[in-house]
Amino acid sequence: MNSALQKNEIDPSEEQQILETIERWVAKDLKPIVREYDHADRYPTEVVEQMKELGLFGATVSQEYGGLGLSAVTYAKIVMTISAVWMSVTGIFNSHLMLALAVEKFGTPEQKAKWLPKFASGEIRGGLALTEPDAGTDLQGIRMTAERDGDHYVINGTKTWITNGIEGSCFALLVKTDPASEPRYKGMSLFIAPKQKGFTVGRKLEKLGYKSIDSGELVFDNYRIPADHLIGGIEGQGFFQATGGLELGRINVASRGVGIAEGALRLASDYAQIRKTFGKAICEHQAIQLKLGEMATRARAARLLTLDAARSFDRGERCDMEAGMAKFFASEAALENSIEGMRIHGAYGYSKEYDIERLYRDAPLTCIGEGTNEMQRIIISKQYIKRNPVA
Repeated sequence: MNSALQKNEIDPSEEQQILETIERWVAKDLKPIVREYDHADRYPTEVVEQMKELGLFGATVSQEYGGLGLSAVTYAKIVMTISAVWMSVTGIFNSHLMLALAVEKFGTPEQKAKWLPKFASGEIRGGLALTEPDAGTDLQGIRMTAERDGDHYVINGTKTWITNGIEGSCFALLVKTDPASEPRYKGMSLFIAPKQKGFTVGRKLEKLGYKSIDSGELVFDNYRIPADHLIGGIEGQGFFQATGGLELGRINVASRGVGIAEGALRLASDYAQIRKTFGKAICEHQAIQLKLGEMATRARAARLLTLDAARSFDRGERCDMEAGMAKFFASEAALENSIEGMRIHGAYGYSKEYDIERLYRDAPLTCIGEGTNEMQRIIISKQYIKRNPVA
């Protein structure tokens, strides 16, 4: 339990105002451009500036550091609303907030005072740099090293699949300060790593979906940073610091899944009421009704599971099981609803002229990101057994 970051849900009327503001922004500024930007894989610079004004880069950062201090519940609802139209832009601020969370949850008072206000305003934007070419789910398998050299550390290695890697300027960087340590996690540390000499961006990674957001390779060649960039100031804490933010990260991915599932349902429902065959709207055909009924149920169940996990997080409770359940179910709901939505659209669903094809391309990422769904099921099982021992 982490009571220092425990947050209460805000007044319902205040939350409603926030969500209505987001809904208006999505309708006015995102929906008209999403198809063009997605197909061109164009980075939404103007949208980023709008998100700064909305405070989204400080959504979950405490108010004392200039953030909005929103609860995970409210934050999840924001992500759901945006993802129903354009999931990619949520990644721009979510990955950034994982960086901010690591500093706020584990950083020294000096680190919090120095970095969090700039993170909250969006002046400095970045993300979480964990994954390497040979280490994804198995974080303990990373090879990037940091060697102490006086008052500095010298870092060498490569990260890959890093969201905001190209457009961002600062990252929470997971390294090994003691590669020989056993167990391996005890030799891992997490650093605040701004772009500077020795830190270069490799290539932009091309993707099936999740367009208009940069995923890149980060290369560190004798990258030298002050020792006070070590989050928390103590070596060997990095594994738990990095994974300590994954609960909120998985709630975020679950929220994206909810958004896609609900967005696909909405698109399919609208199309089914307009499209006619055999003299009536296809929503009146039993085959389509069966699909819509299942889609609506999946979307609703995914939303409830996600909000349940978010409430556990806000109470400061350990919620890796709840977050895992939400992420697993909501991402599968997104995938299934996008496929069923495409089937309801028929041939038009395979056309780039209709938005359902974008949801179909975006959905699979939610089954992989922040820990594969295979890993989520293992986590759920282990935690369930641990919480329910045989009498």
